[in-house]
Amino acid sequence: MSEKIEIKQPPLKFRETQSLLKELESHLGMPIIVYWNSFNGGVCQNDVMAFYNLFKKVGKKEKVALFIKSDGGDTVAALRIVNVIRNYADHVTALIPLEAASSATLVTLGADEIKMGPLAYITPIDSSKRHQLSPLDPVTNGKVSVSQNEVQRIEKLWKENAPEGSSDHHYQELYKYIHPVVLGSLDRSSSLSIRVGKSILSYHNDDEEECERISIKLNSDYPAHSYPIVLHEAKELGLNVSEMDPKIHDLLLELNSVYSEMGNKAFTDFDEYNYHDNQILNILEANDLQLYYQNDKDWSYIKEERRWQVLNDNSYWYKVSFDEDNNVEKDILYIS
Repeated sequence: MSEKIEIKQPPLKFRETQSLLKELESHLGMPIIVYWNSFNGGVCQNDVMAFYNLFKKVGKKEKVALFIKSDGGDTVAALRIVNVIRNYADHVTALIPLEAASSATLVTLGADEIKMGPLAYITPIDSSKRHQLSPLDPVTNGKVSVSQNEVQRIEKLWKENAPEGSSDHHYQELYKYIHPVVLGSLDRSSSLSIRVGKSILSYHNDDEEECERISIKLNSDYPAHSYPIVLHEAKELGLNVSEMDPKIHDLLLELNSVYSEMGNKAFTDFDEYNYHDNQILNILEANDLQLYYQNDKDWSYIKEERRWQVLNDNSYWYKVSFDEDNNVEKDILYIS
C-alpha cells in the first residue's frame, strides 16, 4: 500500500501581522490597509469584492494609509479598486517600500500622496497582451506576451533601416509573426491604460490636462514595462511623492517578510508530471481582519500537448479574524 503524501499548507501569521499593523498605525496616526501580492499573485477582478468586504468592516475614514506591494495585473481591476477605496476614504496615502508595478502603479496613482522608501519603485503602465491569437512559444507551447512598445520599436527600426525604394508596408512582414487582431488589441489596450490612468488621477487632481500628461508619459516614455521609476523620477513626473519615514519603512519591510512567508510556494509534488498547489496569492488586511486568496488545485502535465492543465480546483478567499476569546478563526469568504 502506497504511503499517503501530506499536502503542504502555508503558514498563517495573523497575530504577527496584526501586531505590526497596530504598531504602524500608532506611528502613522491613521488606519492602515494592506494590499499584498505574492510572486504568483496579481491585481485581479475578484480583488475588487475583497476590498469592498474589507472596507465594510473598516468603515468610512477621513484618512487611510495604503501599503501596496504587487507586480501588477488587470488594468480595469485597478480602476475599480481605486473607486472602492475612494468611496470609503477622503484622503489616501500610498506607502511603497518595494515594488508597486504596472496596474499596481495605477492603484498608487489613486492616492493623494505617495511615500516611497529607498527600495521602492513604480513602473510604466504601457500595455502588453497575451492574446488567443498571440504567437506560440516553441519551448513551452504557451502564448507569448506582445507589448505595444515592442511593436512601436519594430516600426521605428523598419523606417530607419529599410533599404531605399523598398516597400513601406512593413506590416505585411509583421503579420507573418503577429496576427493583426493582436496588434489591434494592443492599440486598444494602450488607449485603455491612458484612459484609466487619467480617470484614477482625477480622484484627487482637478487638472485634466495634467492628468492626461502623466498618463501618456507613463504609457509611452519609458524603454521597458519593467523600468523602475524611483522616487526622484516620480517627482519629475509630477506625482506628489516624498521620502518615507525610516521607522515606517522598516516596519513595512518586517510586515512584508511575514507575508512572504505566508505567500511562499506551497507545492506538493506527486511525481514529475503532477503536483498540488496551495500557495497564498493575494492578501488584504486591516485592523482585526485579514482576507487572503489561496490556491487549492492539482496541476497535471500533458506531455503530448506540452502544457499544464488544472484539476480539482477548490481555490477560495478566506477571512481571518479574532473571536470573542481572542482566538484566531478562519472561514471561507465566498466571492464571485
